[in-house]
Amino acid sequence: MVLKHEIFIEPFGLNRLLHIYVPDNIKEGERFPVMYMFDGHNLFFDSEATYGKSWGIKDFLDNSNTRIIVVGLECNHEGNKRLWEFSPYSFKDKHFGTVKGYGKILIDWMVDFLKPMIDKNFPTLPEREFTGLGGSSMGGLMSVYGTAMRSDIFSMGACLSPFYDHIFKKLVEELSAAEVNSATKFYISWGRYEVHSKKQLAVESEKNLIISRILTFKGVQVFPHLMVEGAHNEASWETENPIWMTELGLIK
Repeated sequence: MVLKHEIFIEPFGLNRLLHIYVPDNIKEGERFPVMYMFDGHNLFFDSEATYGKSWGIKDFLDNSNTRIIVVGLECNHEGNKRLWEFSPYSFKDKHFGTVKGYGKILIDWMVDFLKPMIDKNFPTLPEREFTGLGGSSMGGLMSVYGTAMRSDIFSMGACLSPFYDHIFKKLVEELSAAEVNSATKFYISWGRYEVHSKKQLAVESEKNLIISRILTFKGVQVFPHLMVEGAHNEASWETENPIWMTELGLIK
């Protein structure tokens, strides 16, 4: 089932909708790993997704009998505020103008308020080994950043098509200096059809491999995955559900 719950994000002074998947037919005493994911409205139902196509996570979990909880945080739909909230760093873009990086504030709020609330009200396995972050594009960036910088809380990151434009140097610098718990897993993917030329594909591949190497040198497990037929959309990310869930150990 997917539950809807409105929550107040105190640092932003805004209410936001949570889309929470919980397995059906929970047995007495049964508890579950939790994935906290970005763009919650795009995760479960095509009718709610921004572009009319979701990740199909509910159908996949129901049909594969994978028993986890997914907490999807809806993005801020006002103007470019999604970019503000889903970027750890400020940057300027010729199309979007100035973007203020509120991502660290959001990650800290998720750790300090959202996770305790979910652990209190749902049958979770609250330990870090059962707690992860996931998302695509800006959400993929946040999953790389949040899992690495708060590896005291998150042990796994599903980082699909992470956005690196304008902020790559800052991300590399901060990840290089970070202390990351070695018992952490990252799935980092990018698609061939997210770019328009072989040169752009080489550049995008190198960025993801640089991030992968930085993390690998810290002793963590990284699964970098070039999706040969992959594109920058929900239909493509849906095909990765069994892959990232398997690599992160959510499917046994």
